[in-house]
Amino acid sequence: MGASTAVGSAVGRDEEAGRQSPGTAPTPHADSTIRRSSRRAQGFPFSLKQLCCPHCGAAKTLNRHSRLYGNDPAQAKARTVRGQRVFCSDRGQRGGCGRTFAIFLEDVLPRHTISASLLWALLLPLLSGQSVRAAFHQAKTPMALESIYHLVARLRRRLDAVRVCLSRRGPPPECSHLDPLLQTVEHVQTTFTGAVCPLRQFQRVFQQPLLG
Repeated sequence: MGASTAVGSAVGRDEEAGRQSPGTAPTPHADSTIRRSSRRAQGFPFSLKQLCCPHCGAAKTLNRHSRLYGNDPAQAKARTVRGQRVFCSDRGQRGGCGRTFAIFLEDVLPRHTISASLLWALLLPLLSGQSVRAAFHQAKTPMALESIYHLVARLRRRLDAVRVCLSRRGPPPECSHLDPLLQTVEHVQTTFTGAVCPLRQFQRVFQQPLLG
């Protein structure tokens, strides 16, 4: 990742980065896209006019299909809109491929309940020396502590891919941390200085789900 930037079957890109020319090869995550989060996007539908199908590259063939729902990370047993499924029409003279893909909001971590904003709130205190447990209690999330440990472990396994993306924007900052996770968190923070949530910005700019 549109509505809260979509990382859906296409993770939200920058407006420029999110466009593909007809005939271009599909992106590594051609089944999803990520779009910016905004009040306008939250209301759906968002514009598909300037998007091309990530599968076939066709333009002006996209139709809104259905909304994507999932568990609400802020409220137990509640559901929330996570994105929009889109259909590339092959009917009549449209010339599409007939396949669908998802557009996720940028705050959505595909296949995970936790949001990018909440994960960032959990990671940021680690830079100041707090433990995962302390950050968990500070964030007051309805999720279980064991789930947070699992997410941190998954993020550690994704550090190589995350660093490759960040290196496209600039070298890592000088850092006193020895832990590769904390080094990467600081790199994300430096790369997207001023962003409300650097992890949301990461997904939208690189069109890559943070946790894979």
